[in-house]
Amino acid sequence: MKTVKVPGFDPGPLCFSPFCCISDAFLVLSSIVMQPMDFTRIKYATEQRVCTITLSRPDKHNALDDLMVAELASAFQTAQRDGNVKIIVLRGEGESFCAGADLAYLQRLTKYDFNQNQEDSNNLMRLFLQIYTQRKPVIAVVQGNALAGGCGLATVCDLVVASRETAQFGYTEVKIGFIPAIVLFFLVRRVGEGRARELTLRGHAISAEEAFRIGLVNYVVPETDLEHFGTNLALEISKNCSSSSMGLIKELLSRIHGMSVTDALSYAANLNALTRMTDDCKKGIEAFLKKESVKW
Repeated sequence: MKTVKVPGFDPGPLCFSPFCCISDAFLVLSSIVMQPMDFTRIKYATEQRVCTITLSRPDKHNALDDLMVAELASAFQTAQRDGNVKIIVLRGEGESFCAGADLAYLQRLTKYDFNQNQEDSNNLMRLFLQIYTQRKPVIAVVQGNALAGGCGLATVCDLVVASRETAQFGYTEVKIGFIPAIVLFFLVRRVGEGRARELTLRGHAISAEEAFRIGLVNYVVPETDLEHFGTNLALEISKNCSSSSMGLIKELLSRIHGMSVTDALSYAANLNALTRMTDDCKKGIEAFLKKESVKW
C-alpha cells in the first residue's frame, strides 16, 4: 500500500491504510499553526508525556468563538507532532468545561452570509474531526456545564471523566432555533441513534450519572477528585500502553464505520498482520515471553 506524505507533516507511527492521513493532511493544509505562547483563549502545557489543553475563558464559562476554535486546532496539531507527547487531556478553567458558543460570537454569526457561515462551520467540523481522529488518546475532564458546542467537544474525545456533583451535558441548540449538525455524526456513533434523537430533539441537560448510563461519559467521580483522577488516568495509559498500538486502534475505530462487513474485516485483518511487524509489537511480545515489564 502506498501512503502519500505531506511535506513537514508526521502522521505518527505506521500509517498503513490507503485512507490513512487523508483527514490529517487536509487539516494541515487548511490550518495556520499558532505557537502556544500566542494563545489567548486556551493554555497549553506538557508534563510527563501528557499534554494538557485548557479552555481559559472562565469569566465566559469557556464559551467557544472562532478564535478559540482556531487555537484548539493549532494546539491539537502541536500535540500530535510532538514526539514527547503520548496522551492529551482537555479541560476547562473555572466553573464550567464549556457552556457553548460565545454570545457576541453568536450575534456576529447572524450577520454572516452563506459563504462566511460555511467557512466558519467547516472550521468547527475540522476541529471535531481532528480530535476524533487524533492518533493520541484524548481525555476530557468535565466540571460544570458542557453544553451545545461544549458538549460536542467532550463527545469527540476518547474518554470523558465527569464531576458527579456539577457536570451537566446537553445539546441545547434546538432551543435557540439552531441544530447540532456537525457533532450529530459523532454523537450517534457514541450513544446510538435513539439516544442521539432524544438529546438533540429535547435539548435538555442531563447529569453526569445519566450521561454515564447512556455511554456519553466513561467515569463519574467526586468533584474534589476530578483533576487528580483525570491526571492519573492519563499517566496510567501513558505508562502501560504502546503509542503505536493506541494510534492504530484509533485509526481502526475511525475507518471501519461505513464499510461492509467483508471490507471491515479484511481491513482489520491486514492491520492486524502489519501490526505484528512493528517494533512495539515485537518488543511487547519479547517482554511478555520473558515475563518482564515493558517500558513504553
